[in-house]
Formats: sequence, C-alpha cells, structure tokens
Amino acid sequence: MGGVVLAIITALLLVSCTNLAFAVKEPKVIHVGGKVLCQDCTQGWNEWVHGGKPIKGGKVSITCMDDRSRVVYYGSDMTDELGQFDIIVNKYINGKELKAKLCSVRLVSSPDHTCNILTDFAGGRRGVKLSRPSLMYRDQIKYTLGPFYFTSPLCDEPDTSDSDDSKGGNY
Repeated sequence: MGGVVLAIITALLLVSCTNLAFAVKEPKVIHVGGKVLCQDCTQGWNEWVHGGKPIKGGKVSITCMDDRSRVVYYGSDMTDELGQFDIIVNKYINGKELKAKLCSVRLVSSPDHTCNILTDFAGGRRGVKLSRPSLMYRDQIKYTLGPFYFTSPLCDEPDTSDSDDSKGGNY
C-alpha cells in the first residue's frame, strides 16, 4: 500500500512540474517598431540605394479595430535621432484581448519642411496591417515594419487620375 501511495504522489509531482515547465507567460504588451527615412529624389541614385536619411521627430500612428470595425485603440510615437519608433500597445483593452491583425500602422507627419511628403513605400501612407511578428520570445511580441519614407515636395508625383472635375468641366 505504501508503494502505491508513493507512486501516486510521485506521479502528481511529475504532472505539476511538467505543467509549470510548459507554462509560458502571456505577453501583456505588443511592440511595434521600425524606421522613418527621407528619400530625396534630387540626390540621385546613391540616396535611393543607401536608404535615405533618418527623420527625427516624425510621427507614426497605430490604429486597432475590433471585429465590428470600431476603433478600440489609437496611439502614436515620435521617431528618435536615428529615425526609429517603438510603439507599445497593451494587449488587453477594456478587458478584451486586442487582435494584432486588426491593427494598422502608418505615417502621420514629418517636422522636416524639406522632406514632409508622405510616400507609400512599405505602405507608410495607406497603412500596414500587422501580420507576422518579427519576434516571439517568452513574454514578448514584436512587429518590425518599414522602413517608411517621406520625400521632398520636388519629388512628389502629381495625381494624374481622372476625377469628376477633370471631365468636361467649365472653363
């Protein structure tokens, strides 16, 4: 009888230790990071090849929706001297889990008056949905995006699409 009790206690301890070993901390926040750069077409091919200059103080935003397409979270971050941003979002908003795939990150503004036109390189103007984390380790989830780009007013392409105003308007 003593051997059976010992075997049961050993089995229970083994199951408890196994459950603790496999318990992974649930991440409480989501990190979204990337770079914001200036692409100046007037600087020639080397500027495009080498990636552009970092924009300090550029604003990047994140908007997260729920299943009913309602905004549940909006946040933003300013870039540092290297043009990098890191937005930290709580994974639980009002007691409900935020679904990262329903979040979109986009460019907002640039303080550089010579490089403040939004571009859609890497989706910066229209926004990028979070899809695959670049890092999942223990209690961390990180998405790395971009780089996003602004350009100079000289490099901005004019809108050549047909609109109602351009079709047979009064002159």
